Amino acid sequence: MRDTIHEAPKAVRDRRRGGLVATVLGFMATLTAGEALASPSPFTDFRDARPGQSHHIGVDDLPPPHATRSVDNGPRIVPRPRDAWPQVPAGFKVTLYAQGLSDPRLLRVSPAGDVFVSESKPGRITLLVGVTGDGRAKETTTFATGLDKPFGLAFYPPGPEPAWLYVGETGAVVRFPYRNGDRKARGPKQVIARLPSGGLLRGGGHWTRDLVFSPDGKTLFVSVGSFSNNDDTDDEKERADILRMSPTGEGRAIHAAGLRNAVGLAVQPGTGELWASVNERDELGDDLVPDYLTHVEPGGFYGWPWFYIGAHVDPKHRGKHPELAAKVIVPDVLLQPHFASLALCFYGGEAFPAAYRGDLFAAEHGSWNRAKRAGYEVIRVPFGQGARPVGGYEDFLTGFVTPRGEVWGRPVGVDVAHDGALLVSDDAGNVVWRVSHP
Repeated sequence: MRDTIHEAPKAVRDRRRGGLVATVLGFMATLTAGEALASPSPFTDFRDARPGQSHHIGVDDLPPPHATRSVDNGPRIVPRPRDAWPQVPAGFKVTLYAQGLSDPRLLRVSPAGDVFVSESKPGRITLLVGVTGDGRAKETTTFATGLDKPFGLAFYPPGPEPAWLYVGETGAVVRFPYRNGDRKARGPKQVIARLPSGGLLRGGGHWTRDLVFSPDGKTLFVSVGSFSNNDDTDDEKERADILRMSPTGEGRAIHAAGLRNAVGLAVQPGTGELWASVNERDELGDDLVPDYLTHVEPGGFYGWPWFYIGAHVDPKHRGKHPELAAKVIVPDVLLQPHFASLALCFYGGEAFPAAYRGDLFAAEHGSWNRAKRAGYEVIRVPFGQGARPVGGYEDFLTGFVTPRGEVWGRPVGVDVAHDGALLVSDDAGNVVWRVSHP
């Protein structure tokens, strides 16, 4: 057994598998004898995505492994067509907040209201300031350069007066001295902790590293994705995990294990619970394995690489570690398989209708391992003013795929501006979108 499980905290809790069983309860009078009313499949693609459309995938909806063959169907990126624009529910408005960026990935709004964007390939942090009457950034400037595939961003200490901006490079957690209103980093980066590094996929390992602090500022959580799709090797030490450490990098430990690639992290206001947006494994067919959004239990085990979505056995590892099967936690919200779920945030603004407050938004970057594309949108997870989701998820910001299946937009980062607008980075269009109401 690889070291990750040995090193994980011992408080792994048992969870019973959940899910809804979809059954056919009767016959329609208009059907001939023997013809049953078929339930629609919960597995959909970009053609089914429309603002406000609800989706729910249950554990018992999962097909067996290899029910369909695995495909390599990466997107063909094209310029935005002249008549194309992101679609949102009625009453909302989409404007182009910033353009001309280079690989904009995760974004974070500072306590001062400025928008920090990690541009991963150029290795820099860009700062967007203010908003004009037509919804555009008033100022764009470079905050810091010379970074190694930066992704995660977090301000420390939590609260209105940060002293540092933390950045998740692919191989390290670093920080810059920062005060509200700064347009440039006050000094050189300081290395807080070294991490297992990654390339840019296709054999190089998952490379994004997101960061978030606990509400009291005592704990820094860091996501580190797996090196492989579903291997069980020594290469996976301190990978496929969420790490925790002090703000200075001390007391490092594994907070939760078996998360193939927890790309996005967020803390839920009110409860203080850690949430993650997780990319599950590929190459088991079009409809396996669902990506997911979930609260993260301290010491929790989420299955990778031996199991997925509860006690479902990865056929590559059949017979391995049966003692772990009952310990695999079932995630809160199952998403379409191969969605490539990235950043997430909780809506704490007041500009959207009251029903949206406390809900979760997540960016779905889009599939490569499905015959029919899925993702390329931002979704909403309703919470109904409670601490847990009330159902599945809804399409919120859609329209980034042409009817022919060509892709012109890929959402990555999401965060809430001080005026309550939702900001969305798009690394295909190299822009940031702004969703407001009204």
